[in-house]
Order: sequence, then C-alpha cells, then structure tokens
Amino acid sequence: MQSTSRRTGATAVLNIGEVLAQLTADFPSVTASKIRFYEEKGLITPQRTAAGYRQFRESDVERLRFVLALQRDHYLPLKVIREYLDAIDQGLTPQNLPSGVSIAPRMVSDEVLRELKGRTRRLTAEQLRSESGCGAELFDTMISYGLIASHEGSFDDHALKVAQACTALAAHGLEPRHLRPFQAAADREFGLVERAVGPVSARKDSTAAMRAAESAREIAELCLSLHSALVQTRIAEMES
Repeated sequence: MQSTSRRTGATAVLNIGEVLAQLTADFPSVTASKIRFYEEKGLITPQRTAAGYRQFRESDVERLRFVLALQRDHYLPLKVIREYLDAIDQGLTPQNLPSGVSIAPRMVSDEVLRELKGRTRRLTAEQLRSESGCGAELFDTMISYGLIASHEGSFDDHALKVAQACTALAAHGLEPRHLRPFQAAADREFGLVERAVGPVSARKDSTAAMRAAESAREIAELCLSLHSALVQTRIAEMES
C-alpha cells in the first residue's frame, strides 16, 4: 500500500496510523490512545494541521521509541523519562541513563537543533573541571595563561573543549605554559578571518551578520585543515 506521508518543507510528516505502522513491530502494545497520552504528558509535541489533525515528524517517532523502550525494558516512570527528554532537548546527556540505552540523533526536532546551535551552554568551574577531567592545579594554570576565561562567573562549551584538550595534552607532558603559542596563533587566525568577512558584515541588510558568521566558520574550518595538514607533513618527514 502506498504511504500517505507528506512533506512540510524538507521534513516528512506522518499521521498517527503511519506512526503506529512503524512502531508496532517492536512495540506490539502501542496504541493510538497511548500516543495521545504521551502527547498530553509533554513527551512528544506533534504539529497540527489547520483542521487539528496531528502531524508526526521523525523526531516524534524516535522519541516514542525512546519512551516505549525505557518503559518496556527498564520500567521507568514517565516523570524520569520526561527528565531525560528535557536534558536531551537542552543538548545535554541525561544523568543516570540505563546501560545500553542509546539516544537517536534525530530525537530532537529541527527547530530545537537550530535553537541549540545558536545557544551556548554555561558551566560553573566545578562543572568544567568535572566534565574535562582536569585537576584544580591544571585548571588554575589554564586560567593564569589565558587559555580559558570565565564570563560573569561561568564558562562556555568552547572553554570546555580547551580544558579537555589541555587535560589530554598534559598526559603527554605538555603543560599550559607550552601551549601559549596556540593562543597566539588563534588570535592571528581570528584576525585573518575577521578581515576576510569584514566586507560582508559591514553591509546593512538583515542577513549580513548571519552570512558573515557562516563565512567565518567556514574559513576557520579551512584554517584548521591547513594547520593539521602542515603538521602531518612534518610528522611524515620524521618517518622518512
């Protein structure tokens, strides 16, 4: 039988019957009323047509699989599952997630992904140290050498990535004092990027800032690729 799924923009949408057809092989007990109950509890939020009919996206189906599996295999209450989903919607890894439970990449809707992309997570010093695995002495040294800095008492995801890299490099005997050239190089590369996107960002139209940021990210990625290729060339010379 031909599928009646539609597409809204670039996103396929399903009706509740089509969702059931996708889920019943793995979850025979799932029903339309159960799906509507999960909606009432805020575990899924399907779109609605002008006539009020539900339209389910891939993210809704993946969330349903997640909920159904946790209930079937781990007997978890909906309150706990809701907390897991809330963490996922914030771009976080849920705490105390049962062993073997995976988070599907498409569990978060495109709208939430766009929101997360434009939002930077804030971490306390304790959270940054815990997530990066760095000790107090290394943490203080990174700050003293300007490798990470707090903003209004908190740190962002970029600082976390720096801390994670510094922690891993410290295991190889490279301390923050050895890494200051990277900070200087980053400042120089940012200057190049800033000059390259300057003409775009100077325009007065409403999309100028967005296009400048996209160009800056692309140029930065190319700079990183170039840097990596040059270092790999030197490593290859060691082997010859």
